[in-house]
Amino acid sequence: MAIKIDQKIAGYSVLKEEDLETDAGLEQAAAQESNIVQMHEKVARPEMLFGSTYKITTPLSDHALYVTINDIILNQGTEHEVRRPFEVFINSKNMDHFQWIVALTRIISAVFRKGGDVTFLVEELRSVFDPSGGYFKKGGKFMPSLVAEIGDVIYCHLVMIGMIKEEEPSEHQQKILDEKREQFEASIKMKDKEHGSEFPDGAQLCKKCSTKAVIQMDGCLTCLNCGDSKCS
Repeated sequence: MAIKIDQKIAGYSVLKEEDLETDAGLEQAAAQESNIVQMHEKVARPEMLFGSTYKITTPLSDHALYVTINDIILNQGTEHEVRRPFEVFINSKNMDHFQWIVALTRIISAVFRKGGDVTFLVEELRSVFDPSGGYFKKGGKFMPSLVAEIGDVIYCHLVMIGMIKEEEPSEHQQKILDEKREQFEASIKMKDKEHGSEFPDGAQLCKKCSTKAVIQMDGCLTCLNCGDSKCS
């Protein structure tokens, strides 16, 4: 194809073979990048989704809540394959909270399908406090409300699919925690814990992880669950 030049030539260079290979590589990479599917609200729901169901038992009701989170697999079979939450359902025999639970699931599902960083939902839900007071779940962790526990379930699910990296004590911190716990348990007579807590009686509530696992060791308040310490 002939190209008409109607402007003054300012300079020229000879295109080398390696330049052609580089340009071709860039074009190929750009084409691959354009084929990567990101989560957005126009992604069609497939016939089958992969789901996980979590059971929530609280002292607020005789009936448990079952939270099901369904995930969609994007770019399946490629190096860009990712698993993203698509929708959530909550079911229970207790109909007292039916109206707001339906509203909550629809809003959360809409945020999931919107795409982007949906991890903010965890802190938003965890920060909801029940005016009548919260409760301690099995293991001694404090839940300020039922909504907060739903947020905790979403957090666990996002950790499982890799969207959130769970914060854990380092190997050195864990070793110190294990030593302190052994020393403490050796100094007292262990007995059954209220609410099935795996931490010592008299442990205080940790402000970081909301678990009754803070004890006084070596003149310092230390959490046996997350490693938070006033001396560190």
